[in-house]
Amino acid sequence: MKIPFSPPYIDASVVDEVVDTLRSGWITTGPKTKELEEEIRKFCRAGQVLCVNSWTSGAILMLRWLGVKPGDEVIVPAYTYSATALAVLHAGATPVMVDSGEDFNISVAAVEKALSPRTKAVLPVDIAGFPCDYDALMDLVKTPRARGMFKAGSPVQGLLGRVLVLSDSAHSLGAYYRQGCRTGNETDVSVFSLHAVKNVTTAEGGAICLNLPEPFDNEAVYKELRMCSLNCQTKDAFTKSKAGGWRYDITGLGMKINMADVNAAIGLAQMRQYDRLLSERKRVFAAYDKAFSACPWAICPPSAKDGKETSCHIYALRVKDFTEEQRDRMIEKIGEREVAVNVHFIPMPMLSFFKGLGYKMEDYPQAYRNYRAEISLPVYPQLTQEQTGFVIETVIAAYEEVKAETR
Repeated sequence: MKIPFSPPYIDASVVDEVVDTLRSGWITTGPKTKELEEEIRKFCRAGQVLCVNSWTSGAILMLRWLGVKPGDEVIVPAYTYSATALAVLHAGATPVMVDSGEDFNISVAAVEKALSPRTKAVLPVDIAGFPCDYDALMDLVKTPRARGMFKAGSPVQGLLGRVLVLSDSAHSLGAYYRQGCRTGNETDVSVFSLHAVKNVTTAEGGAICLNLPEPFDNEAVYKELRMCSLNCQTKDAFTKSKAGGWRYDITGLGMKINMADVNAAIGLAQMRQYDRLLSERKRVFAAYDKAFSACPWAICPPSAKDGKETSCHIYALRVKDFTEEQRDRMIEKIGEREVAVNVHFIPMPMLSFFKGLGYKMEDYPQAYRNYRAEISLPVYPQLTQEQTGFVIETVIAAYEEVKAETR
């Protein structure tokens, strides 16, 4: 039985929405993108939502809007995908890496220790779709110590008067960070990924959720960012295409990172049925939990705790007392039975680029412990009960084989 890791969910409604876009005569940024922004805004109860061409672009845009510059610091977890830190570098600032907790997510205590007068933002990551401790993070940046240490270096920073919390919510669309409160409205800014392997996809894409406090006007910031995502052009292509609407101006140095309607159509059809799709993900996640919680060697990933609830993006299983080499051998054996699994993630200090910048893995011991024995199992709505059972059977058999080899 061949089990792919993360195929996109494409049903008739998705095909129909894309075909409708193709037949409309308008395929770049226009009404479908706006509709998708509104669907995500209502779902998350965010102040405003701007869709762009990737999570990375969205994060770079927000850091540039914040006004970071060389010498400024942004705190990020060492255990995440490289885009988290690369966005900081592209925006001109320095990523300050900190360790994780046992739940995979950024350590609030480590963030507190890393705060300095150069800190302009914190970029926590919801690994596998389980939210970080956002109440603690938001409280931290508002403490008298953190506010007193903060030194504004731009008009936006001066208006905010503290460190910005920009959550990397790439995995967590549909998660709850508190009872009744979904991710997307928990911090100053959240950015979702709509990449091909995410819970909701636009093939490539991202969604910026704005929840900035007063005196910011989220509607005004949305309009500013929308223009910045189109090279700071005062009219988008859809508006310019109207009769007599050709004249425009360029008001600054923007980026070309807008989402096209043909992409937005895929996500729009999925968002309209996302509650159902999420329940199917939960079905698979619960089956894994039931099976692996009975295995003394298995560490099941966090799913629900203190009002937080995962989006079930990835099932991040860990194997007790396994070395990195044993984990890799176990993945090989799983692959021999044509079940595709993954690892989320290789900590950034283990990657050549970041090693070259001076980051050292030994400075992040919990991140390494999380990584060395982690195996990401497939979770998606199309995964049948029979297929889920086969994945479970395959993983358990692979563990037993590897364990037998080392006895």
